Amino acid sequence: MRDVQKESDERKIQIDRVGVKGVRYPVILLDRDNKVQNTVAKISMSVMLPHEYRGTHMSRFIETLEEFYGRVAPSNLEAFTRRLCEKLDASESSVSFEFPYYFRKKAPVSEIESFSECEIKLQASYEAEKKFDMIIGLALNVQTLCPCSKEISRYGAHNQRALVSLKVRCRGLVWFEELLELIDKSASAPLFTLLKREDEKFITETSYENPRFVEDVIRELAIALDSEDRILWYSANVTSYESIHNHDAFAEIERDKTL
Repeated sequence: MRDVQKESDERKIQIDRVGVKGVRYPVILLDRDNKVQNTVAKISMSVMLPHEYRGTHMSRFIETLEEFYGRVAPSNLEAFTRRLCEKLDASESSVSFEFPYYFRKKAPVSEIESFSECEIKLQASYEAEKKFDMIIGLALNVQTLCPCSKEISRYGAHNQRALVSLKVRCRGLVWFEELLELIDKSASAPLFTLLKREDEKFITETSYENPRFVEDVIRELAIALDSEDRILWYSANVTSYESIHNHDAFAEIERDKTL
């Protein structure tokens, strides 16, 4: 059959990225506590298209995804992106996987367990010169209590939910759970899906004794990330969904530890 995509294009314009996005696909992930976890990812895959080709072969992206079914993990994304280059005769490729990730969390007093959810995004790219790059992204909700409100109020202090978004480049194995634990420790208190009354009392009092601005949260997180040798680069954002203001507060920080 005639291969229209492989036909030459006279416009001589290279396309930086061409591919498929919005692909929803079941994936099996490595899980620190349960070995594996099933979830559904929203996937984007692309390659660089040389100027001499009219188009790429879209079906080959899905074929590559099928080849790696059951083996989606940070540890093999280099093999995945290299395979995309081989399959599509390209010198560069990139992928992203976005998915909900579930982990068990034990309440602080009752010790009753329940599932908590976070959002994970894996981004990876590969170039023919054997240059591979991967970023692990996580987004987790925590609790913050305002130090200023505590200082000036007679009866309490306002608190709220905050979203911590973290991106890291690593060397070696770093479990999602390890990064999530660092995020929890940086806040006034962690959040839980299931709490009994004794747990609610403990969390309320813990956050009151541990007030933190968004600036405090992001600095505590930075200290923890700086002390972890496996983290080479990180970018963090803390957004507080303010409970007494009609706006949000945020803080950001980015560090390249290889410089």
